[in-house]
Amino acid sequence: MKGVFNHTFIGARETGGQAAVVLVGCPLDETSSFRPGTRFAPESIRKASWTLETYSPYFKDDLEDMSFADSGDLPLRPGDLSYSLDTIEQAAAEAYDGDGKALFLGGEHLITYPIMKAVKRRFDGVQVVHFDAHCDMRDDYEGQKLSHATVMRRVAEIGAGEVLHVGIRSGTRQEFEGLIPIDAPASLSARLRPEMPVYVTFDMDVLDPSLVPGVTTPEPGGLTFNEVMEYLLALQGFNIIGADIVELAPDYDPTFVSSVCAAKVAREVLMLLCR
Repeated sequence: MKGVFNHTFIGARETGGQAAVVLVGCPLDETSSFRPGTRFAPESIRKASWTLETYSPYFKDDLEDMSFADSGDLPLRPGDLSYSLDTIEQAAAEAYDGDGKALFLGGEHLITYPIMKAVKRRFDGVQVVHFDAHCDMRDDYEGQKLSHATVMRRVAEIGAGEVLHVGIRSGTRQEFEGLIPIDAPASLSARLRPEMPVYVTFDMDVLDPSLVPGVTTPEPGGLTFNEVMEYLLALQGFNIIGADIVELAPDYDPTFVSSVCAAKVAREVLMLLCR
């Protein structure tokens, strides 16, 4: 896996040797239906991470005491969706070769599909925790089967395991049918099976747009950052084997706050992955 980047995430080292967790940039930006710009997110998140401390007062742990490496951004081809998805899947397969774990920085939400294809080959069953404002459960969107709006439908079809949805507040009537909505952190920890690995996919629009306006499809009525942290803290003790953070579109927020929020989510998710 060859990376290209200007910044590394705070506390990380560039790829070399063995690290317990690898951070992979996936600047996919092909199917956004409202406003594009997710290709700039991985680099913006890395840059924003340098505004943060390595210490997390939530988990009472420090990135400097953890083993994780930043492999940079994958060399995707704009306009070539098939090649880009194959590249992401191959990178995920490499990340999960052996006992490794990974945090993937999107990019649009469609990156979760090739990642989960690789995860499914590595693990017999995986519980997926889906943070999002939108169901993303359409069978097709604007004539496309592979889209940010269909990604969780495609993930469910892989048969990787149960998908639990947090923060959903937008979708069609059909999409809401059959969802497993989680409305409290205690409900999340009670629903998860401790013997099964967990993958977290985190769409930044789960947060309220008053806090994070720099997303591709903002949706009012979202979670606060502290509410998100309550859910992440509820995941302590479970075997978190991977995660992605998607749908940040940093250019729509000139204050840079959206990128800082994404970087802070990444820091806390790294705490879960590195434990």
